[in-house]
Amino acid sequence: MLRSMTGYGHYEADDQSHKITIEIKSVNHRYNDINIRIPRQLSSFETAIRNEIKEQISRGKVDVTISYEDYEDSLHHLKYHDQLAKEYMQCFKQISEEFELPFDIKTSFLAKCQDVLTIEEQGTASEDLWTFIEAALKHALEEFVASRTREGEHLRNDLLKKLEQMEELIDFIEEQAPISVQGYQERLEEKVRELLKDQPLDDARILTEVTLYADKVCVDEETVRLRSHIKTTRQALLEGGNVGRKLDFIAQEMNREANTILSKSNDLEISNKAIDLKAEIEKVREQIQNIE
Repeated sequence: MLRSMTGYGHYEADDQSHKITIEIKSVNHRYNDINIRIPRQLSSFETAIRNEIKEQISRGKVDVTISYEDYEDSLHHLKYHDQLAKEYMQCFKQISEEFELPFDIKTSFLAKCQDVLTIEEQGTASEDLWTFIEAALKHALEEFVASRTREGEHLRNDLLKKLEQMEELIDFIEEQAPISVQGYQERLEEKVRELLKDQPLDDARILTEVTLYADKVCVDEETVRLRSHIKTTRQALLEGGNVGRKLDFIAQEMNREANTILSKSNDLEISNKAIDLKAEIEKVREQIQNIE
C-alpha cells in the first residue's frame, strides 16, 4: 500500500459530558514533524496523542488541532484555602487593634483576598477522559490515513505511466544509437573521398575512426542502468510501504544516467530524446516527493 504525505482527517465526538473536535492535516516533509495544538486542560495527554499519530505515519509535516468543551466543567473546581484566610483575619485584627480601628471585615472582602479562593484543574489525566479522547483520535486517524492512501494510489498510477513513457524514450535511443554510428561512418567516408579525390580509401583507418567514435558515443551502460532503475521503481510502487526516500534516491541516479547520455550524444534526435527523458525523470522525482 502506497501512501501520500498529503492527507486530511476530521472527527467530532459529543456526549452528555463533553465534546471534542480533532482535525489532522499533513503536507510533504523530509522527516516526521508533528505539531499539536491542544487546549491547556488537556496538555497532559499530548505525549499519548503524539505516540498514537507516530504509529500511523513515518514521514510528513502533520498539524493536529484539538478543541474541547466540557459541558459540566468537571475539569475545574473552586478551592477554599482556610489556613490562608485565617492568617488574613489575624493580620486584619492586629491592624485593627494597633491603630484602634473598627474591625469590620466582611466575607466578600475576605474572599477577594489573593489566593483565598482559587480555581484549580481536576481530572485532566483521568482514564475516562483519555478513553473519550483516544476513541475520537482513532476515528480522525482512520480518515486521515485513508485520504493519504487514496492519494497514494493516484500517485502510483501516474508514476507507472511516466515510467512507461521513459521506457519508450530509452527504446528510441537504443534503436537510434547504431544508426547514428552508421551515419557518422558514411559522412566520414564522404569527407575523406573529397579530400583524397581519386586516391583509394584506407578502409582500416576509417574503421578505426568509426570504432573510436562508436565507443565514445556508446550509451549501452547508461540505458541498461536506466532500465534497471525503472524496474526497481516499478516494483517498489507496486509493493508499497514507506518507499519515498528510496525512490527519491533512485530518481537522482536516473537523472545522472540521462545527463551522461546527453553529454555523449552527437546525434540531434538522440539529444532531443535525452532531453525529453530528463524532463520525464524530473516529473517522476517531483511526484516521488509526495510519497511517504
